[in-house]
Amino acid sequence: MATATARHTKKFRIKKGDTVEVVQGKENAKRGKVLHVLEAEERIVVERVNFIKRHIRPSKKTPQGGVIEREASMHISNVKLVCPSCNNAVRVGVRMEGEDKIRYCKKCNVQVDKG
Repeated sequence: MATATARHTKKFRIKKGDTVEVVQGKENAKRGKVLHVLEAEERIVVERVNFIKRHIRPSKKTPQGGVIEREASMHISNVKLVCPSCNNAVRVGVRMEGEDKIRYCKKCNVQVDKG
């Protein structure tokens, strides 16, 4: 009998609520707050970045219908975390302090937060 195996997903060093900067693509150098992290697809949704237009058919929820704009997801490799102390787009490291994992800026070696 075949058994279902759980698909292993990567752990990302960028989390919901972080401020990130886009480093590749048409939205290059824009900054925004992370709204969602889609771990299974390795994508994130960033506030006010990567807008798309969707045509909505009239329904009870949207009786007018029309065209709406919303943020689309982008691959997580296209963004870097903005360090709160040096205010630059940086790589993030993780180190253990006791039992806790701590995220830190690899440029200025300052703790970002507990991760």
